[in-house]
Amino acid sequence: MSLNILKNSSEIDEGFLICSNCKTEFPIIQKIPIIMEDFVTYIGSRRSLGGRLHHLANTTMMKQFIRNSLSKIKKTHSDDYSLVEERWSEIYISNRDSSFYSALKNKLSDFPSCDNVLEFGSSVGIVSSFLRKRHRNVLCVDTSFTATLYAKKKSFENLDFFVSDALNHPFGKKKFDLILALNLLEIVEPTEILETISKQIKDGYIILTDPYDYTRGKNSVKSPLYSKEVRKKLRSIGFVITKKTNQPSYINWSLKINPRTKLVYQVDLIVGKK
Repeated sequence: MSLNILKNSSEIDEGFLICSNCKTEFPIIQKIPIIMEDFVTYIGSRRSLGGRLHHLANTTMMKQFIRNSLSKIKKTHSDDYSLVEERWSEIYISNRDSSFYSALKNKLSDFPSCDNVLEFGSSVGIVSSFLRKRHRNVLCVDTSFTATLYAKKKSFENLDFFVSDALNHPFGKKKFDLILALNLLEIVEPTEILETISKQIKDGYIILTDPYDYTRGKNSVKSPLYSKEVRKKLRSIGFVITKKTNQPSYINWSLKINPRTKLVYQVDLIVGKK
């Protein structure tokens, strides 16, 4: 990757990451790299986000890049996923003091300090802001620009965020000491994300949490895995499940959606070691 910096302060505010092989340009907007395989497709399914990115862009070159990208969108998407992502960002922010996060942070406190940590599905940064206090470098990936922009507001030298697909992340063959995938298996194919994570860990830990809520209609995954199947898959790719999480044990996660509606999940926690 090479860099074309358009605006710079304590870090790169705006610019492009450019693939050395294919010359694809990945925009950096509001200090957030958007490393999606196809940027046009990404904003094509998030129509209102395209206009927002154009508004947030500071330089003429970036605004032109976004306008050009918007002009290439084929009007085939009926849904605007950015509206869904905005709504769920609001829900997670308003529930950031949930007992689920308190229980999870207590579990995370048992881990030794690590040099390199990766969180998939970092959303608004509730867990990552805790991780950065205990570990040397923390990298976070989520597909939602809205959630990532909120998380990025709390900027620290050892914490960085990327908008990217978990299955096509930008870290290549880099190895991590600890990787988290929290409540992600309903939206990313479970077998594929577990195999992706396995390739990034040579000697370290994986932490998974999930309610196994595979009732999302067309947006759900094609091949769901449940508690026993997830553990079986982890063992098959080289992980040893810790004794305390060898059997399913669930953490309550209550999400207040609005004054009259609440979602209550039972979230399974799994810790694996290579």
